[in-house]
Amino acid sequence: MTAPIATSIAPAIALVAHDAKKDEMVTFARTHERRLSDFRLFATGTTGGRIREACPALDVTRLKSGPLGGDQQIGAMIAEGRLSGLIFFIDPLSPMPHDVDVKALTRLSVVYDIPMALNRATAELLIRADGFAPLSPVSSD
Repeated sequence: MTAPIATSIAPAIALVAHDAKKDEMVTFARTHERRLSDFRLFATGTTGGRIREACPALDVTRLKSGPLGGDQQIGAMIAEGRLSGLIFFIDPLSPMPHDVDVKALTRLSVVYDIPMALNRATAELLIRADGFAPLSPVSSD
């Protein structure tokens, strides 16, 4: 068996926040700006714009707004193995017209076994413990 080829591409994280949680996501990004700069960052439209405004040094690739397909774009990235983690600050108290997209996104995170934080407390634990770093491949030797 050949050894995996080392790559210099930084791992990628997706950042998503429901409307009532966008301020909290911006605060999280400001607090952890240095650590987040180690990752390729993808975010749904408005969330990405808010993070860019608050943290101009972060390179955030903005996707479509969640209800307009951004959640599905992130889901595709998970299925393609392009994301190392998901930080999705959900608002469980507000009705979401695109709730099926949200459920699909969280389901894909579980199916593809990537670290997923659905609230600030979990995101804090993962970012501080290097929980978004890609796992080393397991050798079958």
